[in-house]
Amino acid sequence: MVVEIAGFQVADWVALLPTLIFGAAAMLLFIVDSIEPQPGTSSNVVLAAISTVAALGAFLVAGYFLVLGVGQPRGTGAVDLFNGQLVVDGMSLFFVVIVGSVTALVTLASYDYLEGQEYQAEYYGLVIMAATGMSLMASANSLATVFVSLELASLPSFALVAFLKTNRGSVEGGLKYFLVGALSSSVLAYGISLVYAATGSLQLEAVAEALTGSGVPVGILGVGVVMILLGFAYKTASVPFHFWAPEAYEGAPAPVSAFLSSASKAAGFVVAFRVFLTAFPEVGGLAGGDPTVDWVVAVTVLAVVTMTVGNFAAATQEKVKRMLAYSSIGHAGYVLIGLAALNAPDQGFVLGASMMHLLVYGFMNTGAFLFIGLTEHWGIGRTFQDFNGLSEQAPLACAAMTVFLFSLAGLPIGGGFISKLYLLAATAQAGAWLLGASLIVNSALSLFYYSRVVKAMWIEEPSGDFEIDSYPSSLYAAVVIAAFVTFALLPAFGLLSPSAFDAASVLFG
Repeated sequence: MVVEIAGFQVADWVALLPTLIFGAAAMLLFIVDSIEPQPGTSSNVVLAAISTVAALGAFLVAGYFLVLGVGQPRGTGAVDLFNGQLVVDGMSLFFVVIVGSVTALVTLASYDYLEGQEYQAEYYGLVIMAATGMSLMASANSLATVFVSLELASLPSFALVAFLKTNRGSVEGGLKYFLVGALSSSVLAYGISLVYAATGSLQLEAVAEALTGSGVPVGILGVGVVMILLGFAYKTASVPFHFWAPEAYEGAPAPVSAFLSSASKAAGFVVAFRVFLTAFPEVGGLAGGDPTVDWVVAVTVLAVVTMTVGNFAAATQEKVKRMLAYSSIGHAGYVLIGLAALNAPDQGFVLGASMMHLLVYGFMNTGAFLFIGLTEHWGIGRTFQDFNGLSEQAPLACAAMTVFLFSLAGLPIGGGFISKLYLLAATAQAGAWLLGASLIVNSALSLFYYSRVVKAMWIEEPSGDFEIDSYPSSLYAAVVIAAFVTFALLPAFGLLSPSAFDAASVLFG
């Protein structure tokens, strides 16, 4: 099949170019490492450069395709590949932009963070392979490709969390992540098998078509849909499959924590959006009829519980990195509003609001974890008290962290303010007052624990004598870039949001 991109007639697989860039970079990293196979001997500059350039390339190509209208009604229309197993549309490109930008920041920061570490080629290879799986998740259009791409993203992630093999917290976090991941993968696979048993199809549109007919075993289908929902809850670190997240994020290298809590979470949500809105709108009551398997109510409960558990747990933490881990769980609850408030008149606006929150979250949360990477590089402790007076020696980094934290809380200092405002408007439009109240209360609570870090950095006196003797350039640059984009998204939000709303509206026909 041939499609037209930028005035040129090209093969349809060209629409997958961002994903192919990730895959080619992973292979190139293997080749570079094979030249000097001994641990730690490969040129770390070359490894970091290949990874960062590839991630930037995927980000820019996906953004360029999004502007050109590739995969969208105003351009080529959705591009189906491999008999509908993969699809490239506005939503897939939008999420590849998120994955690409987060991966670029993480690989840039990792150059300094990994200084003196062995197995750096393996590290960068695992990051890029995980990013490849995440970009494939954005295009997965079949329950089979959903499962395969999810595992391609998950398996490298297990190794990345346990990368610091001499660090007990890293190994323990990786083990817990692996065990919960194995359990959730089995739950997801069993749910997929039950849906296949009920419909005889795995391709998402075919599943939806089968569910419009009669004779579908509702009991088998209902259990299958619930198990698929729980499988996605694991990938997005939503309650009750959130137990791995605090341990994994705290024990993993800080750039890996940033990568998993931002890019991996976005990939999990794009799969959930596509599966439930393409395959299960009829059974959820979104097509105008009565719901046979009311997954919208289930997601509503999941959203309220996730944002509440995440924020209240974060408020009780004494370690900053662990606080950010629980905070990321709370933000998963906010994003779930995009599926829980779909009884609104403008469903595209509701889903688009969640997509934009994930875009902003990708920068502000990644930046916050990379700042933790800076403090780990400097040998600063992990508690709030250890951050006392830090602004005296690192004012620029602390200013960036302040932007991240206040934007995460929803103050008008970054794009997080408008994204939360849009989510609140979505709940009002749907009449989902419980969701709206939970969003307001939990955002107010988050301001308390985020402010503790800001107060420690800027107001409190240093609790001990410490001297910062180096300012790692790549790690510092990644933090500053993330802060700049987080701030810039406040005025630029209106320019970018139409892409999210248009991509979301297509899923509703």
